[in-house]
Amino acid sequence: MSTHHPIAIIGAGLGGLTAARVLQVNGIDAALFELEPSAETRVQGGMLDIHEENGQQALRAAGLYDEFRKIIHVGGEAMRLVGSDGTVQVSRADDGDGGRPEVDRGDLRKLLLDSLRDGAIHWGKKVVGARALGDGRHEASFADGSAITTDLLIGADGAWSRIRPLLSDAQPSYTGISFVELDLLDADSRHPHSAAVIGDGFFICLGEERGILGHRETDGSLHVYTGLKVDKGWLDTVDFSDPVAAKATVLGYFEGWDEGLRGLIAEADGALVPRRIHALPVGHRWEPTPGVTLLGDAAHLMSPFAGEGANLAMYDGAELGRALAAHPGDVGAGLAAYEGELFSRSEASAAASAESLETMFAPDGLERLTKFFSE
Repeated sequence: MSTHHPIAIIGAGLGGLTAARVLQVNGIDAALFELEPSAETRVQGGMLDIHEENGQQALRAAGLYDEFRKIIHVGGEAMRLVGSDGTVQVSRADDGDGGRPEVDRGDLRKLLLDSLRDGAIHWGKKVVGARALGDGRHEASFADGSAITTDLLIGADGAWSRIRPLLSDAQPSYTGISFVELDLLDADSRHPHSAAVIGDGFFICLGEERGILGHRETDGSLHVYTGLKVDKGWLDTVDFSDPVAAKATVLGYFEGWDEGLRGLIAEADGALVPRRIHALPVGHRWEPTPGVTLLGDAAHLMSPFAGEGANLAMYDGAELGRALAAHPGDVGAGLAAYEGELFSRSEASAAASAESLETMFAPDGLERLTKFFSE
């Protein structure tokens, strides 16, 4: 037996949470369904820069902007670009006047979670199927054997969305770049040299069509990403259950680099996390379909090299909520207004992300990025 919800949002990431919050602010109830069993299941780590033109606008629409300002990472907008020999090419301090303040993803997610009514989120609900029932109604079924029906099904369920096939045959494809993520804990006391290398904010090091990216987190740790231009199957050849061996493999790609940079890998604490970077086709869109839509990565997965993913997901959620509120009782009109703007803005950001990937991992990526920041 299934339960009916007028609006059902699949996925309680930043985009789905923002959509639910903006709907709630406008007096519209929505139910969220999230595959994780609870809000505390895993660490939602990593820093996000929240942009004036989209992420911050979404927080304003959600009535959470003032609370957001209380959780930003002061100093996090500092930036340092260096070459493989350790020479600093560009260095910018955080003067407090920038439009992209940094915030811990977990703190931002908690802000959104705490803003929702009790019971809005149904945890432990992994979608295994979705189908149209006619007249704009849809059914979603879950791994626990339960199911729901809804008048509006919103896919906010990320890169490998189970809702997307209702609208599009598109699938994410490998971009040619793989990350290996590492953490250096309690950096100032345990890894002072690495802390000095990263600096106070965002760190970029490029050379030989590869890179090391990093940032200082609010808990005093350093989160580091090594970016490699490798075949899709390369990560499968590395034994990530053996951190020592995995570090040695990754370090092999940085032979001859400055030892301080190599130390960001060699000194890392704990497990190394492999991650292939995928993207949907630039300009992904679908024909208007009654009673179903997408937001965030489900709609426009892109590489992280323009910093737009989380910002767009929240903005999508806010714009969808506002569009539905502006057309009470007319879901079709609300979706038309939302999707009419969604496709053009996501195409522009996806194109910028793809261009940035090509720039950073080009043979002359350091020179090109230095020129970009200098201009």
